[in-house]
Amino acid sequence: MPGSRTGRPPVQRASRRPAAPRPSREKAVLRFYLRAQKAWDRPLTAYYLILGGSLLITVLGLVMVYSASQITALQLSLPGSYFFRKQFLAAVIGSALLFVASRMPVKLHRALAYPILAGAVFLMALVQVPGIGVSINGNQNWISLGGSFQIQPSEFGKLALVLWGADLMARKQEKKLLTQWKHMLVPLVPVCFLLLGLIMLGGDMGTAIILTAILFGVLWLAGAPTRLFAGVLSIAGLIGGVLIKTSPNRMARLACIGATEPKAGVADCWQAVHGIYALASGGIFGSGLGASVEKWGQLPEAHTDFIFAVTGEELGLAGTLSVLALFAALGYAGIRVAGRTEDPFVRYAAGGVTTWITAQAVINIGAVLGLLPIAGVPLPLFSYGGSALLPTMFAIGLLIAFARDEPAARAALAMRQPRFGRKRAGGPGAERGPRRWNTMRRRASAARSSGER
Repeated sequence: MPGSRTGRPPVQRASRRPAAPRPSREKAVLRFYLRAQKAWDRPLTAYYLILGGSLLITVLGLVMVYSASQITALQLSLPGSYFFRKQFLAAVIGSALLFVASRMPVKLHRALAYPILAGAVFLMALVQVPGIGVSINGNQNWISLGGSFQIQPSEFGKLALVLWGADLMARKQEKKLLTQWKHMLVPLVPVCFLLLGLIMLGGDMGTAIILTAILFGVLWLAGAPTRLFAGVLSIAGLIGGVLIKTSPNRMARLACIGATEPKAGVADCWQAVHGIYALASGGIFGSGLGASVEKWGQLPEAHTDFIFAVTGEELGLAGTLSVLALFAALGYAGIRVAGRTEDPFVRYAAGGVTTWITAQAVINIGAVLGLLPIAGVPLPLFSYGGSALLPTMFAIGLLIAFARDEPAARAALAMRQPRFGRKRAGGPGAERGPRRWNTMRRRASAARSSGER
C-alpha cells in the first residue's frame, strides 16, 4: 500500500453505522393503545373514575350554578350568590352522605332498602295532601320545609327503587325464581307503577321517565326475555303516549324538537330555541365565565334544567365535551362494576344507579340540544337543586363502595403503603429498618399482576 506524502500510512476511517430506524407512527400508536389498555385493566380504575369523575362534575356544577344564577337571584331581589350558597350547602351534606355510603357494608345497604322505600312512598303521598304539597311550574311534587327550603320526594323515589329492586331481584336469584316470568315481574313492576302513579299525580313526567328507565335496566340485568321486555315496554309506551296526547303542555314540548326559531301560539319553543342560541354563540372555547348573554332573562331555568346551555355559551365546545366525557367515564365505570361482580345485589344496584344517571343525563342534554322534548329533569350532580343532588351523591357512594369491594380492588387497596417508611422508636441516631413499602412491593411482586397498584 503506497504511503502518503508525509511518509505515514493513510488513516483508515471507520465506516458509519447505519442509523437506527425511527419507530413508525403506527408502532407509537400501538404502544399508546397497549399502555392505555393496561391502565384501564387495573383493579382500581373504576374506583378512581367514579370518585374523580363525580367530584369533578359536582365542582364544575357549583361553578356554573354560581355563574348562571346570579342574574336570576338579582331579579328576585336576592343576593347574587343566593342559589350558589344553597347548592354549596347541599353539596357539603351530599359529600357526607357519599362518604357514609361508600363506607357502609353491602348488608347494611340491603337492610336500608325497605325503610327508604317506605319513607319515599309516604312522602310522595304526603305531597298530594292539600296544604302540605307545593306546586312549582305546574307540578305539585314539593314539600315545604320552612323558609326557602323545599324537598322533592320523587327524587328519593329513584334511590328507593334502585335499592329495593336490587335487593328483591337478588333474593329471587338466590332462590332461583327468576326463571319464572311472574317472579320476575311481581312485585317489582306493581311497586314501580305505584311510584309512577304518585309521581304522575303531581304531573312530573320527566321523573316518571327516569323511574321507567331504572325499571327496564333492572329487568335487563335480570335476564328478562325479549317478549317480556317488549311487553312491559309496550305498556309503558302506551301509557306515556296517552299522557302526552291528553296534555297540551306536553304536546307543545313535543312540537319543539328541532326548533330553531320561536313560534306563535302555545308551542312558542322559546326555551328550546334560546338554548340552541346559547350553544351556538359559545364557539370552541366560549365567551368566558360569567359572560353569558342568554342568562340575562332570555333563557328560562338557566341554572337548573338548561345549565348545560349556559355551559356551552361560557365554556364553549371544549367545556361541553368535557362534561360529556366525565359522564361517559362515570357510565363506563358503573357498567364495569356491575359486570365484574359476583354479588347479584351489587350487580343490580350498580346497574340501576348507572342507568339512572346516564338516562337522566341523556334526557337533559338531548333536550338542550333540541333532539328530545323538554322533560324538566336536571343534569345529575350539575344542575341546581338539593333534592336531586343528595340522593344522587348517595348513589355515587354506593358505586364507590361496590368498586372498593371487588376482590382485586381490595387487594390493591390493602397493598397501598406510605411512600416513606415509619421511623423506629429512638433518637435520630437509632438504626432504621428497611422501608415498609419497599418490603411489601418485593413480597407482593409475585402475586400481583403487572401494572397494578
